[in-house]
Parts: sequence; structure tokens; C-alpha cells
Amino acid sequence: MGVRTRFLSLAHLPTTTAGVERAITYLVAGVRIGTVAQMVPALRLGVDMSPRSSLYLACWVVAAVTALVVSGVALVTRRPLSTPVVSVDVLIAVGVLALSAWVVAPDHRVGTWVAFQTGYALSVVITATTVRSLTVVAWGLPAALGAYLFQVSEVSGSALGTTVAGNLLTFVVYAVLCRLVLTFVRRVGEDADQARARAAELARREEQRRAQVVMHNGAAVLRLLTEPDLPPAARSALVDQAMVELEQMRSYLRPAPAPVPGDDVAGTVRLADSLAATCARFPDLRVERVPGPGADVEVDAVRAHAVARALDSLLLNVREHAGADHVVVHLEADAARTWTLTVHDDGAGFDPAAVTAGVGLREVVVGELTRHGMDVTVDSRPGEGTTVTVRGTATAPAPAPAPTPAGRARTPRQPHAGRRLR
Repeated sequence: MGVRTRFLSLAHLPTTTAGVERAITYLVAGVRIGTVAQMVPALRLGVDMSPRSSLYLACWVVAAVTALVVSGVALVTRRPLSTPVVSVDVLIAVGVLALSAWVVAPDHRVGTWVAFQTGYALSVVITATTVRSLTVVAWGLPAALGAYLFQVSEVSGSALGTTVAGNLLTFVVYAVLCRLVLTFVRRVGEDADQARARAAELARREEQRRAQVVMHNGAAVLRLLTEPDLPPAARSALVDQAMVELEQMRSYLRPAPAPVPGDDVAGTVRLADSLAATCARFPDLRVERVPGPGADVEVDAVRAHAVARALDSLLLNVREHAGADHVVVHLEADAARTWTLTVHDDGAGFDPAAVTAGVGLREVVVGELTRHGMDVTVDSRPGEGTTVTVRGTATAPAPAPAPTPAGRARTPRQPHAGRRLR
């Protein structure tokens, strides 16, 4: 069963450098064993027709055993042969090919497997192209061509001359073509490995970013809870907010549930309600919500959640760093369903050119909102407070329901406006 599984897995080699090298070993074994299979039927005829039968048989046995050993070593080690092993392999092939001038009659040296040495030498040249170093091919191919010319030196006839020229060209073409293809395939495997490494690094960075987004606000709440002079009302609000952040962290650590067929997982949320709930968690701050025209705009739940998290982070920054007396949260939308949220505080402010934005502003606010298709601008000056402006597009209203056959409109499904954000 184990052997069967190994051979069935050959079609499922990984597209990696290791997988490519293993596939090359199958090429080597296939070419060499296939050559031996071609040599077997002509063995008896070759021995009978050879002027030196014993030497012919010895050459045949050496070639066959070498081919099988090379194939076995390649399959067992699962990697291409080393340069020294292939060099010995090429020397044996060149010697066997040169000896064919004494063990094969001139009339049988071209166009027949009685002169198996030619086909055998070609298979060895193909094996040599699998070595990464060009050294073996550089001397092995000319040596094989020279031995072949020595083998056919006594062959005469114009037709045979054309065949000899074709065989010489076959050696060269196979060597060059195999080398080019193997080099390309190896480069594909290396590129695949590099692409996987880059993807893994990007996934690691994305996971790190997600952890920063999820943990940042919770860490800020916990730090504020450690302040000894915190007013009781503010501490109570922070405890409630800590519970919300705890649920966020639990959601992050839990695997995402499979979607339920037919469940409207997107839903829509009235953005003003989401912002009001966020502002309510900061009773110690003077947060003034100023509704503008079109403030009843609705967005999908995912983007509403991202905006709420961003506002939460901004208000935490105001509480922790800005020292502001007043925060204004203004939401409006125009006729084109483009909404604008402005959050302004009259705190200490900062110089964006001189101060590196922290994780909250960089990832939770700018990064997350930008990833959800919203535009974010931050305007701040030392001593003049900070203004963050977010622009996005409202969720399109649901299409009008088709009339029933009786001409009455169907009752639409109620949107999931009350779905709890996580």
C-alpha cells in the first residue's frame, strides 16, 4: 500500500524547488530505463552478429547495469545526480561507444539497435544536462560526438552519411533543448518558493496589523483604568468599554463562523446611531454631536463598525494625549449619498511632519478606513487641536419590490439595523 501511494503521489509533486528536483530524477530514471528497454530485444542478435561476442556482451552488461544503478540512485535520493557521479557515467558511455568500433560490424553501426551504444550515449548526454554545472556537458558532449564519429568512421554510403549527420545533430539539439528546459523549470520552482515566502511574510504582516487594530483600543482602555485619580463615572464607563474590547479580542481569537445560507450578513446600520453609541462610552469628555443635512445616512455594517472603531480610537487619543476641553463630532451627507464625518478637538495638537503617527491613528483610523474604501485626512497643528475628516459613500437603497400578480407590492424584509456589531 505504501509503495502504491508513493507512485500515485508522483502526479502531485509540490511546485517548489524540491519538487522540481524530484521531477528531474524521474526524467533521468525514465530516460535511462527506457533506453535499457530498447536495448534488450537486440541483445541476442547483437551477440550473434558481433565479431567479438564476449566483448559485445560485456559492453552491453556494463551499459545496462550503469543505467539501472543511475536510475536507482536518482529515485532513492530523490535529487539529481552529483557532478562526480555523472562524470563517471559519461566516461563509461564514451568508452562503450568507442568500443563499438570493434564489437559491432560496420554494416550494423547505423540505424539499428544492434549498435545500442549510440542510443545509450544519447541517454547519458541527457542525464548530464540535469547537473547544474555546465562543466560535464561542456566536455561530455564533444567527447560523445568524437566517440560516435570514431564508431562510424568505417561506414560508407551517401545515405548513411546523411543518417550520421542527423544523429550528430540529435546529440546537440537534445543537449541544448534539455538544458534550456531544465533551467527554465528550475527557475519556475525558485520563483514559486520566493512567491510563497513573500506571501507568508505579507500574511504575517497582515496578521500583525489585525492584532494591532484589535488590541490597540483595549490596551489604551486598560492603561487608563490604572490611573489612580480617575473619577468614578469615568472608571465605570471605562469598565463597560473594557468589556466591549474584551469581546472584540475574543472574536479575533475565535475562528470565523461559517455563513448561514440565507442570512443577510451585510445588513445596514444608521451611521449616526453607531456614532452616538460610541460617544456615549466617553461621559468624561465633552463630546458634542452635531447632525448635519442627511445625517440619517445608512452604511453597511462592516464599514459602520470600522468607523465606530476609528471614532473610539480618536476619543481615546483625546482622553489620553490631547487634553482637550471640547470635541465636536459632525456628520452630514449630500444628495449624491456621499457622507462626511468630521471629528475636531481643541486639544494640544501635533505637527504631522515632525511626529510619527501611533498605531491608533495610523492603523485603526487611517489604515482600516482606507481599506474599507473611505478617504481620511488628518489636519493638526500644535496648540490648535486636531481635525480628522472621513468621507465615504452610503449604502444604496434596496430596489423596489416587484408587484404581485394582484398588483400589490410585497412587504419588504426589514433590514438588520439592530444587528450587534462585533
